[in-house]
Amino acid sequence: MNNTSTKFSKVLSAVTAFSKNKYVKSVSDSMMTLIGIMVFGSFAVILKAFPIKSVATFFENIGIAPYFGAIYNLTIGAISIYLVFLIAKNLASKFNFGDDSTTVGLIAIMNFLILTPLGNFVSGESNVTAIPLKWLGTSGMFSAIIVGLLVGRGYVFIKEKKWTIKMPPGVPPMVSRSFESLIPTILLGTLSAIIAYLFSLTSFGNMHQLMFTVLQNPLQGIGSSIWAIMLIIAFQQFLWFLGIHGTNIITPVVAPILMALNVENLSAYEAGKEMPHIVTHAFVNIVCWGGTALGLVILMLFVGKSKRYKELGKLSVVPALFGITEPVIFGTPLVLNFKMAIPFIFNNSICLGLAYLLTKIGLVAQTIGAQAVFGLPLGFHASVGGSVSIIILQLLIQLVLSPILWYPWFKMLDKEAVIEEQKILAQ
Repeated sequence: MNNTSTKFSKVLSAVTAFSKNKYVKSVSDSMMTLIGIMVFGSFAVILKAFPIKSVATFFENIGIAPYFGAIYNLTIGAISIYLVFLIAKNLASKFNFGDDSTTVGLIAIMNFLILTPLGNFVSGESNVTAIPLKWLGTSGMFSAIIVGLLVGRGYVFIKEKKWTIKMPPGVPPMVSRSFESLIPTILLGTLSAIIAYLFSLTSFGNMHQLMFTVLQNPLQGIGSSIWAIMLIIAFQQFLWFLGIHGTNIITPVVAPILMALNVENLSAYEAGKEMPHIVTHAFVNIVCWGGTALGLVILMLFVGKSKRYKELGKLSVVPALFGITEPVIFGTPLVLNFKMAIPFIFNNSICLGLAYLLTKIGLVAQTIGAQAVFGLPLGFHASVGGSVSIIILQLLIQLVLSPILWYPWFKMLDKEAVIEEQKILAQ
């Protein structure tokens, strides 16, 4: 027993250390910051390919339809630019170089663009040099992560070694910081230029193509597998069970893959083509909304006999209807509660499997890849999926399937709570 406890403590310590790692946190925080841009870009696609023909025609007639495409290209279509900036900026802050963080982010954008091959095309009678959107969008996200981390850490290393130009006292801080960043900018930019040249000599042609071919594309193949995503989400819930924010641990690794699948569905939807993926970031978010904990809250309200869980249900129901389930997670508690471990860890995966099956056989539509805003109430959250059937799916999962999955485990827990309350009253 002691040996098992020691091993469990070691696993918990290792996972906790990973969750607090500066590099992991920088990527995770940056991904969360991008949600607003992703949502805005998603709505632009929905408006551009609006399913009601009269509305789409109205947008065309008043001349605003092209702007929806431009918004998409400059948000989701350029998401790697925002990501590389944020990662480098956040990493510099976590190494206590917060005053330089914006500068570090800009240097990261510069390095990312240096590593991005330019394209040439003819416009009218002129030859135009341009940056291909391919590598600025989700196809370049893994490169953006790597460049952001390396530039952020490289800048910190150079500053710690004091390879900077020091201005005399009395010079305004803004001017002084500008000169201090000069040498790091030149060194990192030169290194990126050398790397870009070396990649041009290979069959890949550039760093982005290497990352996409060797890393991102194979991972997207795994990420679009329902079995893989069920396993990943179960592991995420296992981390929650340990008391660690599993979403923040999994997001840096999984989000670039699933977001890329989102974009492929969005692009197909915009072009009026068949969407290639069932499993996307939007699909997982809609199915796993609130971690299916609303079902447990419903049981507390309508099935529970103990005063403890009835009161907890009353306190938790309003936040739970908006996907905020921390009150019930920590109030039950579900964390490190071995009596509730099985449903807490596996309910999401079961729901994903069922949702995938219903989508595969055509009873439920595929999600178009639009990103939902966190905090939207039940049903409204699923409305960006692109079909009424997706809204119905979310309602059925949360209001019917989830309570069924929690029921046997909650009944056991509630019965024990009733016995405890009766013992206290008898004293």
